[in-house]
Amino acid sequence: MTTEIKTEHPHIVREEGIRGGRPCIKGTGITVSLLAEYYKLDESVAGILCMYPDLSRAAVHDALSYYFDHMAEIEQDLADSTLEKVMERHHMTFDERGAIVPRKA
Repeated sequence: MTTEIKTEHPHIVREEGIRGGRPCIKGTGITVSLLAEYYKLDESVAGILCMYPDLSRAAVHDALSYYFDHMAEIEQDLADSTLEKVMERHHMTFDERGAIVPRKA
């Protein structure tokens, strides 16, 4: 059983074991950082709702509000989620064919 940690935003929670405890829209597993990334790519709320029709307009706006209230945290999460950073954390590299493989010791 996971422990849900409520935030000051009614649609946003953190849950141990769900997306690494990162802030998500309650009951979905959709992270605030994912929606912030779409927003930064100039995607509209209507466009996000087309991609995720089960989300409410209020939940999307709340996620974006959380992003603006916690911008440094979410920007760090986005920076830590790049392919290069993930590969570095897991000691991976590209081989000569471009496949991702474990880094040799």
